[in-house]
Amino acid sequence: MGLLSLAIWVPIATGVLLLAIGRDHNAGTVRVLALLGSIASFLVTLPLIGRFDYGTAALQFVEKFVWVERFNVNYHLGVDGLSVWFVLLTAFITVIVVVAGWEVITEKVAQYMAAFLILSGLMVGVFAAADGVLFYILFEGTLIPMYLIIGIWGGPRRVYAAFKFFLYTFAGSLLMLVALLYLYFKSGGSFDIQSWHKLPLSLTEQTILFFAFFAAFSVKVPMWPVHTWLPDAHVEAPTGGSVVLAAIMLKLGAYGFLRFSMPIAPDAAHKYAWVMITLSLVAIIYIGLVALVQKDMKKLVAYSSVAHMGFVTLGFFIFNELGVTGGIVQMIAHGFVSGAMFLCIGVLYDRVHSREIAAYGGVINQMPRFAVFVVLFAMANCGLPGTAGFVGEWMVILGTVQVNFWLGLLTATALISGAAYTLWMIKRVYYGEVANADVRAMQDIGVREFLVLTLLAVAVLWMGLQPKPFTDVMQVSVDQLLRHVAVSKLP
Repeated sequence: MGLLSLAIWVPIATGVLLLAIGRDHNAGTVRVLALLGSIASFLVTLPLIGRFDYGTAALQFVEKFVWVERFNVNYHLGVDGLSVWFVLLTAFITVIVVVAGWEVITEKVAQYMAAFLILSGLMVGVFAAADGVLFYILFEGTLIPMYLIIGIWGGPRRVYAAFKFFLYTFAGSLLMLVALLYLYFKSGGSFDIQSWHKLPLSLTEQTILFFAFFAAFSVKVPMWPVHTWLPDAHVEAPTGGSVVLAAIMLKLGAYGFLRFSMPIAPDAAHKYAWVMITLSLVAIIYIGLVALVQKDMKKLVAYSSVAHMGFVTLGFFIFNELGVTGGIVQMIAHGFVSGAMFLCIGVLYDRVHSREIAAYGGVINQMPRFAVFVVLFAMANCGLPGTAGFVGEWMVILGTVQVNFWLGLLTATALISGAAYTLWMIKRVYYGEVANADVRAMQDIGVREFLVLTLLAVAVLWMGLQPKPFTDVMQVSVDQLLRHVAVSKLP
């Protein structure tokens, strides 16, 4: 069993063990085991970067053996510069979520921790899968733990939100399954994703495949106008669910465009790039304005996520190095920043049990240590230079300007709206006089919360001040992808 298998199966095995324990009177043991399992999973991923060969775009740490011989389905894993950082990000965020839920979750603790650990293993598998069937099973498998997380530990409308999340994302994936089967027969009976990249496909075939993949991945990102499930899911999900949803699960859709849509249907990707660019700009500009009028903090950050992910899809479909690299960097940065924003909202909710902006005011007077972290993460969400939120967005803007100045100017307006809705929320919630007795009774963060927020703060500042280690890993793979997509695959 190689490193990738360990990264997938260590958290899943730990989750199954926790389900076997499964009783609340063992909650202390469950929490310790969940933490040890998540830390072990993260430590297993570190050698992926330590031993990564920066000079090749080929898959590395490859594991392959026959799974279903009759249909040529293989257990085939491997990572390259496009995917390796997301394996580490998934494992890191899982540790954060386990620690964040340490005291907050008091009922069905084993099931809660198990759901996140199993979800972590499945998401790592999506980023590592090199076989179409394996990818599809893991991609769809991630829906089940998140559906349970929202439906069991969520808010008052959790059942509605869970069903909406499941139906939206599952319905979009059905067309992807048809596309995978078509590619299987077209390739002569192979589910190897890398071999699909070399298939000579007519423009009609490419167009159908492109939009079949678009149906699955656009919902997952989510892109406008199929984004409406996300605010409901975020509002009703527990804090840990919102963190994983924003930090990792949205990235599965964007990653799908890199791994399937662009390399398999490059001619269609170029022909319909205007569709992707238009929808991305709508998300960046319009959804940013929608965020301005939100009264619920979670909804505001949820709409903010849609706007920030618009930078990702825009960067991919301008087909230049700055844009694609910036899109991937933005995916990683958004994982840190959005996860931190939702955790901060969770800290407030644990004390006051309200997400309404109007329920707060003057929090900085009662929680000065916490406010330092909040302001840092808010600045990163605005795209302040020196933070992770700046790097990817700035690269995408520069890449867009290279293609078309006016598109770049439109994209840059998102920095203004992002600052507007983020700072408006910070001003109303944290500054000014103490608004009410609930705020006056609030206690500053403890050791556990301080540790979690410190880890995320270090990640946000490290990536903002020293992005080169991130971009160096993905450089060769991005160059290879752009060369591949630039060459027509028409027969």
